[in-house]
Amino acid sequence: MSQETNATPRKRGRPPSAAAQKRALEAAHEILMAEGFGRMTIEAVAARSGVGKPTIYRSWANAQELAMAALLVNRLPEADVGGGTAQAALGAQMRGLVTAFASTRGRQITMALAAADPESEFTKAFRNRVILSSRNAGRIILEEALARGEIVAPPDMDALLDMIYGPVFFRLLVGHCPVSPEFGDAIVRTALRAVALSGA
Repeated sequence: MSQETNATPRKRGRPPSAAAQKRALEAAHEILMAEGFGRMTIEAVAARSGVGKPTIYRSWANAQELAMAALLVNRLPEADVGGGTAQAALGAQMRGLVTAFASTRGRQITMALAAADPESEFTKAFRNRVILSSRNAGRIILEEALARGEIVAPPDMDALLDMIYGPVFFRLLVGHCPVSPEFGDAIVRTALRAVALSGA
């Protein structure tokens, strides 16, 4: 996708139909899974889907943005933030994340992130739709646990959230150790010890 890394302004005109967007996303996903990021271009998606390039550009500024949309068309798992303990809710969310990233789709996302510019549309999309979304769900879980008296207030809530989610994305990008459900459980246990009630 190197030839399309610079954002192309979306063209004005009639918004593309949901059916056209769906065909383009399906075609992009098929190309990514079968041929990888290097072959996923707007031209290739247009040829496979039958959706015109101008129509595609009205929805996605470039091939990277389309790739992220195609990979995340089924959102990564999010925790059910209502009810349950912080240990159970965070554990369920973390297991969903690590399981998703162990899949072919997750590995494709990781490979793309490693090669992407930090300020690219692709990286920004991942940051907003995965990292920040996960952290926001985690914040709700912890704030509810704090309101129930299940945990004590951390000195810095954002630092605690980084302690929970940072290790997953660090391992994904560095690749020095596997990302597994057991690793996710260990992160949650370790982080919650920092806010455990005295004597718990």
